[in-house]
Amino acid sequence: MLGSSRSVTAIVAALVGIAGLSYMLVKAVVPAAAVSPDAKAALVEFAPDGKLKQPVGYRTWVFVGEPLTPNDLNGGAANFPEFHDVYIDPESFAYYKKTGEFRDGTVMVKELTSVGSKKASSGNGYFQGEFTGLDTSIKDSKRFKDEPGYWAYFSFGHKYPLKAAVSKNPASACNQCHQENAKTDWVFSQYYPVLRAAAPHSK
Repeated sequence: MLGSSRSVTAIVAALVGIAGLSYMLVKAVVPAAAVSPDAKAALVEFAPDGKLKQPVGYRTWVFVGEPLTPNDLNGGAANFPEFHDVYIDPESFAYYKKTGEFRDGTVMVKELTSVGSKKASSGNGYFQGEFTGLDTSIKDSKRFKDEPGYWAYFSFGHKYPLKAAVSKNPASACNQCHQENAKTDWVFSQYYPVLRAAAPHSK
């Protein structure tokens, strides 16, 4: 019995040692962000040279609106003839609902689709075709402290294949138009019904 008891004790000690070693190995190879429940993944990623990489996962963000300025209504030569599916990151949307303002760190993504069929079983109209482009705007008072309103605008192209990473557009290309015509902090909230409905004053 004594020998058997010692064997059991040795086995238990060995198992405890293995478990402890396994924990130490896992802790050493798994990044802290992967194991911390409070860790947040970055909304967007910048390359070492400062270029913005294509955002991912934005189609699960909050969809705020879909402006369309088709060629048919602009003499056949609209500046932006596509559908613009516009998304905002969930945390910034929640902040906007509470304050009516866009927080520092807000990311908005505009995904472009062509005008496809103009006829459907429901009648004549404009219906979405294929994905054609991707634009992103970011408010960041530290990274873009010299940009009007702290907003920077990026375009990955309006024709596939899109660019993998891009530099911000010149301020003269986007900021001025947004500053002069957008209703809320460089954002065309007047064209996004979800933002209009979410603003505190509308409740």
